[in-house]
Amino acid sequence: MRGWAFEERRKSVYDGEEHGRFMEKLETRIRNHDREIEKMCNFHYQGFVDSITELLKVRGEAQKLKNQVTDTNRKLQHEGKELVIAMEELKQCRLQQRNISATVDKLMLCLPVLEMYSKLRDQMKTKRHYPALKTLEHLEHTYLPQVSHYRFCKVMVDNIPKLREEIKDVSMSDLKDFLESIRKHSDKIGETAMKQAQQQRNLDNIVLQQPRIGSKRKSKKDAYTIFDTEIESTSPKSEQDSGILDVEDEEDDDEVPGAQDLVDFSPVYRCLHIYSVLGARETFENYYRKQRRKQARLVLQPPSNMHETLDGYRKYFNQIVGFFVVEDHILHTTQGLVNRAYIDELWEMALSKTIAALRTHSSYCSDPNLVLDLKNLIVLFADTLQVYGFPVNQLFDMLLEIRDQYSETLLKKWASIFRNILDSDNYSPIPVTSEEVYKKVVGQFPFQDIELEKQPFPKKFPFSEFVPKVYNQIKEFIYACLKFSEDLHLSSTEIDDMIRKSTNLLLTRTLSNSLQNVIKRKNIGLTELVQIIINTTHLEKSCKYLEEFITKITNVLPETVHTTKLYGTTTFKDARHAAEEEIYTNLNQKIDQFLQLADYDWMTGDLGNKASDYLVDLIAFLRSTFAVFTHLPGKVAQTACMSACKHLATSLMQLLLEAEVRQLTLGALQQFNLDVRECEQFARSGPVPGFQEDTLQLAFIDLRQWDWSTYLADYGQPNCKYLRVNPVTALTLLEKMKDTSRKNNVFAQFRKNERDKQKLIDTVARQLRGLISSHHS
Repeated sequence: MRGWAFEERRKSVYDGEEHGRFMEKLETRIRNHDREIEKMCNFHYQGFVDSITELLKVRGEAQKLKNQVTDTNRKLQHEGKELVIAMEELKQCRLQQRNISATVDKLMLCLPVLEMYSKLRDQMKTKRHYPALKTLEHLEHTYLPQVSHYRFCKVMVDNIPKLREEIKDVSMSDLKDFLESIRKHSDKIGETAMKQAQQQRNLDNIVLQQPRIGSKRKSKKDAYTIFDTEIESTSPKSEQDSGILDVEDEEDDDEVPGAQDLVDFSPVYRCLHIYSVLGARETFENYYRKQRRKQARLVLQPPSNMHETLDGYRKYFNQIVGFFVVEDHILHTTQGLVNRAYIDELWEMALSKTIAALRTHSSYCSDPNLVLDLKNLIVLFADTLQVYGFPVNQLFDMLLEIRDQYSETLLKKWASIFRNILDSDNYSPIPVTSEEVYKKVVGQFPFQDIELEKQPFPKKFPFSEFVPKVYNQIKEFIYACLKFSEDLHLSSTEIDDMIRKSTNLLLTRTLSNSLQNVIKRKNIGLTELVQIIINTTHLEKSCKYLEEFITKITNVLPETVHTTKLYGTTTFKDARHAAEEEIYTNLNQKIDQFLQLADYDWMTGDLGNKASDYLVDLIAFLRSTFAVFTHLPGKVAQTACMSACKHLATSLMQLLLEAEVRQLTLGALQQFNLDVRECEQFARSGPVPGFQEDTLQLAFIDLRQWDWSTYLADYGQPNCKYLRVNPVTALTLLEKMKDTSRKNNVFAQFRKNERDKQKLIDTVARQLRGLISSHHS
């Protein structure tokens, strides 16, 4: 306000007419002030002088002080250079500190991003793909948005899709490695599973022998002990949870190793979760199933030489079991990667192909032991898969087909066994020299004979060694049949029926053919044939013991309805009848061999007084032969003796009636008559007991000489003396004698005159022709 008033006055002085007046007054005022100043100075002069004096004094001190200050300043400047430098450095340091602080603040924002990215790389490097995918999600949605204005973050953002694809590709690569590992380890996994099933079955068998209440069959939950694991969740909580199975019950060091010891399942779990997170689960499921179907077809293709060894079948089964154990494990440890319909479809395909392969390759097996081992392997294979819930009824149905093949291979094997037994037998009664040997034979073959037991040692059994051997081999065959029926889930009646049918085939076909081949052998002798008859008689009696043996092992009584009976009796009867026929044929052949040595001189005039040498030898042979028949049934020995005598008589008659013998002399007839008497003497001696009176002699009655008048008079009468003489035979013989009479005058006893002799022969010949004509009419 005052300033404004002053300004107004100044303007009024300078702008108005009173400027001069103002200046005058100002000069007056100045002079006044000067006078006042002068008065004041005069008043204060001394003081001023004193002050000046003091000031002059002070000036000197001040100069000193100035010099000191200057020196001090110089020194200070000199000394302060380092401080200035230090201060400058401190300034720079402070600046750097501020920059560092700002940088740290920025880095604190970026560091989590970098740490997460580094963690991502480490996880991918260590193939922890599922955690890497989770890290990538956190990096993308949580950390990168906070530092998105940085250039490296933009690079990271651009690289995220590539990282996802890389994780996807790497996980798929791991899955492929997993599938390859599964393919390589399927047989080992299957072997492990089948061992586990075998151990459980052995344990069940032990439990079944003890009175216990409860289930005796392995449950499906127990089956997972093959993996020794239990999966609680299919979602991975950590790296260890993403497919590595937790092992339980490790206290048993002898326990069969689980599948996790052979194959790491974590790749398939990780890949499944990764594809699920990436929204490509369906693609993954389709790829997995497609690849496993391809592997299934490879697994189900058997090697061409699988039938040669059991190991070939075992490896084939191991691969199949391993494949389905893995699939079943995947089914129960993942959510929807495979489902029951997919598993059932694979199993139907596997079952049909496996059965077809087994039918083809088992048909090449000729070794019953291999077929039996194959059956046991198939049963174990079926039981193992049944534990995992796969239907195996078709496998057991196929085993019934293999059973028929097994029976055929057994029959072939036992045909060889019987052939070796029959070929190596000496066809002599078994000698025993001690009680120990006697009990051993009786223990091998059911034989009881009180009379033989009472006899002192040494003594002989009536049969040869092939009887107990054959009997025991039949029992071994029954045991072999029983072995195949085990574990086939058959009833006792079915087992009994199978054993009986197979045994009947063994008796009626295999053993019967073996016996027939021995009997029909060219070089077999009468002694062997006789022993075969004795042996088959005892084997026939032993059939009831075989029946009891089968009943004992099958617990099926023979009275049960539809029980098949053994046909052993028929088999041994047929063999015995064949041996009897062979004896008859063999005897006749021996007789023919002796008759070939006959050398009759049909034109001789000498009258002999003894039988021919060949016939004496023949009779001696027959006596020694029939002496061996003492152990034969009486009817067999009698039939053989009668057959031999008839054949001998018929052969002798054929010698008389041969077309080559055109003429006969009385001397020749006399010799022939002596031979016939020798035969009759043999028949009367009773070479075989049991004939009534002169029954055996009737075989030679056709060879006796007869009285022509009596023959002609009695012909046709029931009590005719020469009832068995055929008129054709008589006429043929008479014609030969007539021709000789004409040429050599043979009928010396009719020498009254030649006319009467010739007349008699002609009359008898005429009457014989009449008898022949009347007989034909």
